[in-house]
Amino acid sequence: MQTDLTEDQKSNYWDDGYLFPLDIMSREEAARWRSEIESIETDWLSADLPLPLNSYKRVNSHVVLPMASKLASDPRVLDIVEGILGPNILVWSAEFFIKEPNTKSFVSMHQDLTYWGLGAIDGLVTAWIALSPATVQSGCMDFVKGSHKNPILPHADTHEADNLLSRGQEVAVEIAPEDKTAIELQPGQMSLHHGLTIHGSGPNVSDDRRIGFVIRYINPEIAQEVADKDYAMLVRGADRIGNFVHVAPPKAPFDPPTLDLYEEIRKAQAAALMKGSKDTKRLYG
Repeated sequence: MQTDLTEDQKSNYWDDGYLFPLDIMSREEAARWRSEIESIETDWLSADLPLPLNSYKRVNSHVVLPMASKLASDPRVLDIVEGILGPNILVWSAEFFIKEPNTKSFVSMHQDLTYWGLGAIDGLVTAWIALSPATVQSGCMDFVKGSHKNPILPHADTHEADNLLSRGQEVAVEIAPEDKTAIELQPGQMSLHHGLTIHGSGPNVSDDRRIGFVIRYINPEIAQEVADKDYAMLVRGADRIGNFVHVAPPKAPFDPPTLDLYEEIRKAQAAALMKGSKDTKRLYG
């Protein structure tokens, strides 16, 4: 297993806007994490939660699920992320991104930072951990090499039903097939990508679920520029700046205090994430 980034890997990340594959855990451990989230799906599917279960999996799962905050805080992951962001690290968001087998769901080509209200920054990196095989057949991500060197480009909201993004957003430039790199990962492997890297993914035409755990890490110098306030969980080092309200790891799944906090965060972040959208409920639908 890789414990930190080499200087060559750091250079590759900043040159390409992404880095993969990084071995952070065994396939057996990845299978245990998968089993845990699938058990939560079974146990809580019919529970009387304020929002649909999928909302809590897809957006800020670290606020309400101890397993999500634990995996997002894993020292093996943080050791690698530190090579990009430095010693002070916060989790801005964490989600389980799941494509069901033989479905049409896809992710259009886009830049993450377009609607997050954080500006066009270097101080954010996304870690994508495979809990099941992420292949071309199962709808792995495609990255456009060097595209993070662009500013935030114009995007169009498509609101397509099969598009898994909150607004169905799509970058308003033509992406040639030969410019895409397929980011294939096996369970236990991870990729990193910059917040401005153009990326997307196709449908899952395989017979297995494509399950990824996605964490957005930031350093404390980043600030919310659109919403009145924003939230993050400190997982390494210190935050002496205070641009974010700190979130504590949850003690139990869907504990009532964490559900209240989740709603508070939802309202605050939606001000930036869905600003100008015609479908403000889609993000948490």
